[in-house]
Amino acid sequence: MAKQYYLVSQLPSVENLDSRQLPITEQYYRDLCGRFLDDKSKKIVQSLSLEPPKSDKMTGSAFLDKWNDRERCLRFALAQVRALKMKKEAEMLPPGCTADIIQAARTAVGMDSPLAAEEFLNEYRMETLNSLAPLDNFSVDAVIAYGLKLMLAQRMKKFDVETGKASYHKIYDEILEESK
Repeated sequence: MAKQYYLVSQLPSVENLDSRQLPITEQYYRDLCGRFLDDKSKKIVQSLSLEPPKSDKMTGSAFLDKWNDRERCLRFALAQVRALKMKKEAEMLPPGCTADIIQAARTAVGMDSPLAAEEFLNEYRMETLNSLAPLDNFSVDAVIAYGLKLMLAQRMKKFDVETGKASYHKIYDEILEESK
């Protein structure tokens, strides 16, 4: 347990990083965890992903299982709302999909800007992580929650208006070229 205290004390805050650089990289986080966590916990941290398995799969962490369930439900809800918007068939929502998840999906799909929708979803995911996070800041689950927050922050740093516009125009031009 003493090693976990030392580990957590070395992790800088990843809250409110709108315009600043991330304080650490995902690789540094994983390396640090590899030095201070037991083998079972290291394995969980090494397998962390923002994309949960499509079906229920136990990870060995009750916190991570809850997070995966919520994220899986959000992804299914997004797919269903998008499919209904296009008048297509959609898969059934998994059990455990709550009204707030479905509302978040509807809100995101209804936004005019894909960037605004992604920012909204990222904020929703951060709030979800904060609500699920354990009270003991020095637990393995807290270290896992930190890793997920870091990955979310890293993902959002990749979104850029100019890069998005350039990509859009490139794809649009390719479509126009193909139709000629």
